[in-house]
Amino acid sequence: MTVTAEDLTRQVNEFLASHDPKSTDRLEFLRARFDAGLAWIHFPAGLGGQNAPRALQSVVDSAFADAGAPDNNPRRIGIGLGMAAPTILAFGTPEQRERYLRPLWTGEEVWCQLFSEPGAGSDLAALGTRAVRDGDDWIVTGQKVWTSGAHESQWAILVTRTDPDVPKHQGMTYFLCDMTAPGVEVRPLRQITGEAEFNEVFLTDVRIPDTQRLGAVGEGWKVAQTTLMNERVAIGGHVQPREGGLIGIVAKTWRDRPELRTPELRDRLVQRWVEAETLRLAGTRLRQQLAVGAPGPEGSAMKVAFSELNQALTGLEVELLGEEGLAYDDWTFRRPAIVDFTGREAGYRYLRAKGNSIEGGTSEVLRNIIAERVLGLPSEPRVDKDVAWKDLPR
Repeated sequence: MTVTAEDLTRQVNEFLASHDPKSTDRLEFLRARFDAGLAWIHFPAGLGGQNAPRALQSVVDSAFADAGAPDNNPRRIGIGLGMAAPTILAFGTPEQRERYLRPLWTGEEVWCQLFSEPGAGSDLAALGTRAVRDGDDWIVTGQKVWTSGAHESQWAILVTRTDPDVPKHQGMTYFLCDMTAPGVEVRPLRQITGEAEFNEVFLTDVRIPDTQRLGAVGEGWKVAQTTLMNERVAIGGHVQPREGGLIGIVAKTWRDRPELRTPELRDRLVQRWVEAETLRLAGTRLRQQLAVGAPGPEGSAMKVAFSELNQALTGLEVELLGEEGLAYDDWTFRRPAIVDFTGREAGYRYLRAKGNSIEGGTSEVLRNIIAERVLGLPSEPRVDKDVAWKDLPR
């Protein structure tokens, strides 16, 4: 039987009648909400959902928000929600789904992503972190880089090289890595903003049980594609209200500070406003597509557009503010849990936006994906496709 909006509204009201958000412990409330199938409603019954249409998620979220119920701090656990969870759902065993999804959604366990390496960023399939079988375990050694939130995380999604004798896409295996395990070392990477939300992670003889392998041995690339498709939607496909996000900040400054206005800046602001509205509407359509299927390469286009718009808007804001825009509020070294584009000044937003076209897949790589998988253009010649990973030049 198909679940309707009316069904969900009734379920939320019944839940709130027995779980007063004002008097119920926050974590207890979130656990109970998950168990009631009112977490991510499109997930299967018993895993936080009830196989309901994804499009109805807003009905549940709005009802809980209107009641003043606590949320699961989605910005802090975005990698878990947007990348780890759909991958575990798609490839995990029943035991893995049961073990990891509930504490992931409640925020009890924060996740990070161990994919990129110093020698395998844009070309992820060239990664060299080795995993060697040792009985019921795997011994993992290597280095990962640009890992957002690793210093806050208890778990990581990890891609490794398990067979160097086959072409690079064939010899990879995907694991769930305990970030508190012996041999895992997290070091901060200080950015141009002065903060270090990114990290480099060193793995030295880290022992991972085979029960924490996700998908078959050698099929890590297939599993990773699910993660990456969801990642690009998570970064670029978030639906904002009209004038939400950075365009709202710049537009407010324009309205509040008429002395800063020039005809040239007005033209550029209008152009950026139109682009932001176009991206908002495209994001709405993408979410509608997700409601009836899995994310596809269209998410790559959204992510490219999001990155370019953010960089254009932050540059416009700095120019609009003139000398004020050149000021920087605080260079104090921090290791934040989230990226806050709205809680800092224009200088911070301008510098941090430079990372948008790198994180979650560089714009150059994503344009190749768009060309080949969306537009159907011929792919670039790849001379390393059938060469064993161990024979590739490095």
